[in-house]
Amino acid sequence: MARGKLIIFSAPSGTGKSTIISWLMKEHSELNLTFSISCTSRAPRGTEQNGVEYFFLTEEEFRERIGRNEFVEYEEVYAGRFYGTLKSQVEKQLEQGQNVVFDVDVKGGMNIKSHYGGQAMSIFIQPPSIAELRQRLESRGTDAPEVIDQRIARAEFELSFAGKFDQIVINDDLAKAQQDTLALIRHFVETE
Repeated sequence: MARGKLIIFSAPSGTGKSTIISWLMKEHSELNLTFSISCTSRAPRGTEQNGVEYFFLTEEEFRERIGRNEFVEYEEVYAGRFYGTLKSQVEKQLEQGQNVVFDVDVKGGMNIKSHYGGQAMSIFIQPPSIAELRQRLESRGTDAPEVIDQRIARAEFELSFAGKFDQIVINDDLAKAQQDTLALIRHFVETE
């Protein structure tokens, strides 16, 4: 069995990244895409199960694993609330021939790419413009104006890193962005 590869997605909120990833995983099973299973120090929500959605660790366990350099990337999102990806879990999935998908922030994406080099392809999903992104976020109707302002400020920061990614897909037309992303991934996973 051929060893899998890593596909890293980063994008500002509202660019359609999750929609593109969901479409790829649902409609293109031949690519053998699977999500990396991350760790978190938060408690399970609803029907979440350990080892399925996340590996649930205590804050102390998470800090011990950081100390042992077991994560390829991690972040303390809020005080005491960690999220991260274990090197051992990624290795296990790659050895099983899975092409491991990461949906991470730009910093995490660059850390994973730096660690895995040519085994990984990083893709930045970019909105056509900040104005269009603001319109998308407003049309969702899920966020207060100040939250949208925070997301736009974050997006402007994240866009400054786009050039550090292997590929940039501009999502001004969802069907085209899906096809562009599919072509990039298909080429990457089928190339030795």
